Amino acid sequence: MMYLFPVIIIVMLFIAGAVRVLKEYERGVIFRLGRMIGYKGPGLIILIPVIDRMVKVSLRTVAMDVPPQDVITKDNVSVKVNAVVYFRVMDAGKAIVEVQDYLYATSQLAQTTLRSILGQFELDELLATRDKINEELQVILDKHTDPWGIKISLVEVKHIDLPEEMKRVIARQAEAERERRAKIIHAEGELQASEQLAAAAAVLGREPTAIQLRFLQTLVEVAAENNSTMLFPVPIDLFEPFMKRMRKKE
Repeated sequence: MMYLFPVIIIVMLFIAGAVRVLKEYERGVIFRLGRMIGYKGPGLIILIPVIDRMVKVSLRTVAMDVPPQDVITKDNVSVKVNAVVYFRVMDAGKAIVEVQDYLYATSQLAQTTLRSILGQFELDELLATRDKINEELQVILDKHTDPWGIKISLVEVKHIDLPEEMKRVIARQAEAERERRAKIIHAEGELQASEQLAAAAAVLGREPTAIQLRFLQTLVEVAAENNSTMLFPVPIDLFEPFMKRMRKKE
């Protein structure tokens, strides 16, 4: 009985070292005597104790923050830019064998690529064509991480921190642009109004009676809006139709 207890302990240790359970999103890269024989999972994995060694790899998408990087743009403006990179392991064997630490390596590659690519653009392009920059970063990173068995699915530039003097310059530029648009809209309104007035004058010019009626209507409107006494010169042509009728009656 005393000899049975150590045997049970050895068997339990053997089972604990031989049995592994992997989740649905995990894969186990198996090394036998130092040589990779493949990867297994998910589910129950049986290893040979002492001989086999397993390294777990997660296949879930990783969202990695790229810390703020000092970037000098093409037009010599110093800005701080940070981003986020979304990637996942597509080949667990390559992710373990081809690179020492794929998370660290991907982070460093993202930082250097961010500085290199953004330095090729001017400040206005950084602010206006962010989608194009994101796509270019994604293509370059995916090309470099493909030998590691990693797929870069998305790169997003999150924030571009401008110096205070550049913020003031951009604010003045935006204000000038708003004033320019306001002046253009005002000029277009004046043009449309002048066209409408010219059309109305042409109509009134063809109908003398319409001019007289318009004049009387204006008098009524002014009288209703102002309580003070006002004198208006009345053209004699206004009474010409009435005088003609009077002559016909005589």
